[in-house]
Amino acid sequence: MAVINGITVVLTQPVSIRTYLLEHNYRLDRIAVELNGSILPKNSYDTTALTDSDVMEIVNFVGGG
Repeated sequence: MAVINGITVVLTQPVSIRTYLLEHNYRLDRIAVELNGSILPKNSYDTTALTDSDVMEIVNFVGGG
């Protein structure tokens, strides 16, 4: 089971990070992804698979002033 933002998620099959993020309505231009303790470059979202053994943190950027 994968852990995403501290919540255990069951994946039926590996899925690309990009596909997971888009399916869960994340705006790719306003987030950063940490996968298994390392920041994942945005250009790797398409080619990196999220599997049951992964831990992923998704951080949203918030503007303010």
